[in-house]
Amino acid sequence: MKRIVWQLLAFLLVLVGGAVACSSDTASGTFETVTPKEGLTLIREHKDDPNFVILDVRTPEEFAGGHLEGAINIDFYAPDFEQQLAQLDKSKTYFVYCRSGNRSGQTIPIMKKLGFQQVYELRGGIAQWVRQGLPLNP
Repeated sequence: MKRIVWQLLAFLLVLVGGAVACSSDTASGTFETVTPKEGLTLIREHKDDPNFVILDVRTPEEFAGGHLEGAINIDFYAPDFEQQLAQLDKSKTYFVYCRSGNRSGQTIPIMKKLGFQQVYELRGGIAQWVRQGLPLNP
């Protein structure tokens, strides 16, 4: 019984945390979760903007299987993941995604802690992007 209660509490925390993380403006920056179509619009609007970075936090193998055009890859599971993020220019705007939204969702608090200023996260990850028929770079 205790296990079920703990699982329910954990689920509720994830649910509440996800709702809170959907969109937040803080003194240190703007962090927003966007739908695939909103993400596509952002990418198109910033196509020639060197200050807009598409960041794929999947494994290199997943990245090689198809990714968003122009994306850079930093593996969430790499032992130096946080250090690699810390090397990025925090003043740029980032569009972050993974397969389902789990790893990118875990990346956002790290980016906040590191001082990034503007970050968009793809809701539902690349899986949702593909389900909606949006383009991938092979």
